[in-house]
Amino acid sequence: MRLSKDTIQAIYDDASARLPNEACGFIVRADRINRYVPAENAAANPAEDFRISAEAWAEAEDQGKVVAIVHSHPGQSARLSHADRVSMEATGLPWLVVEVREGEPTGHLIHEPTGYQAPLVGRPFQHGVLDCYTLVRDYYQRELGIQLPDYVREDGWWDQGQDLYADNFAAAGFEPVSPDDLRQGDLIVMQVRAPVANHAGVYLADGVLKTEPDLHPAPGAILHHLYGRDSKRDPFGGFWREAARFYMRHKDSPHG
Repeated sequence: MRLSKDTIQAIYDDASARLPNEACGFIVRADRINRYVPAENAAANPAEDFRISAEAWAEAEDQGKVVAIVHSHPGQSARLSHADRVSMEATGLPWLVVEVREGEPTGHLIHEPTGYQAPLVGRPFQHGVLDCYTLVRDYYQRELGIQLPDYVREDGWWDQGQDLYADNFAAAGFEPVSPDDLRQGDLIVMQVRAPVANHAGVYLADGVLKTEPDLHPAPGAILHHLYGRDSKRDPFGGFWREAARFYMRHKDSPHG
């Protein structure tokens, strides 16, 4: 992707002007010219993350073809985080990331999608990108071949009147099962320091992850991604069993 000095300078200027927050926007091509179109950072915490609204996407597309996503990393390198890599794959577009140090852009890198998938075990947490429901969706798609719907969810939805799991079980294809009849891939939804059940894990009866065969088996564990921590497998007992509120099985599960 070829960018003029003026376009790069416009990106750098925007990255500086929006400090301490992350800048974001698009590279838009029109009449064979690539130019920068800034967008509002709609993230809940714009100093550490960025989010571009659907409306901003539509406005950019009105000006030409969107050929890349731009955002800045204040105080960090221009390398992609795990969450960046996952989000870039979802867009299917190159990402230009600007490194900003001591208030000044120091350079940028252009990254291309490679088909990256975050591991099921050991992925870092970022709400809405790599969180407990993302892990559930990825497990079902990779291990069971079942595509679950995604849902728009703001950080702290459990304290804001949303009941993500209970409201969507049936439409997503889940049916209740007895905790005495848990099988590989069953969904366990738990209530952790919240007014509603807000944390989900996948039951691993045989403890095996087919798509990550180098991991040792962990029979009777739950695969889950607790807020602010890396995803892991924990024995399903003690605190987790006490926190469990729903036990569900997907209608298309091969273990049903």
